[in-house]
Amino acid sequence: MSKEQELREVQMLGLKLPTDPRWANLAEMELEEILTDHAYCEQKAATSCISLIQAYPEKEDMVKKLAPIVTEEWGHFRMVLSELDKRGLKLGRQRKDEYVNKLLEFQKKGGSREERLLEKLLICALIEARSCERFRLLSLHISDEVLRDWYHKFMVAEAGHYRLFIDLAKQYMPEEVVRQRWQEYLEREAEIMKELELRGDRMH
Repeated sequence: MSKEQELREVQMLGLKLPTDPRWANLAEMELEEILTDHAYCEQKAATSCISLIQAYPEKEDMVKKLAPIVTEEWGHFRMVLSELDKRGLKLGRQRKDEYVNKLLEFQKKGGSREERLLEKLLICALIEARSCERFRLLSLHISDEVLRDWYHKFMVAEAGHYRLFIDLAKQYMPEEVVRQRWQEYLEREAEIMKELELRGDRMH
């Protein structure tokens, strides 16, 4: 696939900057580390959905839509644990996620409950979009055929989650407000990607 095609694929997710394809090769060389980081990403995704449900129980439609995502993300966590076990690898310690921390720093503080919800939903959508893009790279570029197929399944799931979070944002806030703030997040996310070192032991 050409660089132009890869860029178009990334732009479908809205991302402004594609991951350097070398990242997939670095990740394959540090499989235990990337699987460990992947496991904790799935765990944190489930926790984020639980936190949204706890913070906004009155948003009944959101609660109904996020409840199965909690189950799915926790299932993904268990899938990664199983893959580690199959390969004789160990789950390491959770590491600080610089990417997510930088996104959280960009989050607007204060505002109404709906405005704070928008910030949370867009951050979740962005993390899912970048995860989807990186799972796609792994599904295309690593040498292990079993893992290529495995990561393709994760890519499809993350794409669905990304769309769900965007749709929820538009459900609870005016579409123009969502669109403008989403573009601001995309611009900042591209800057964050440039700031961070390319590492094969991190999903983001």
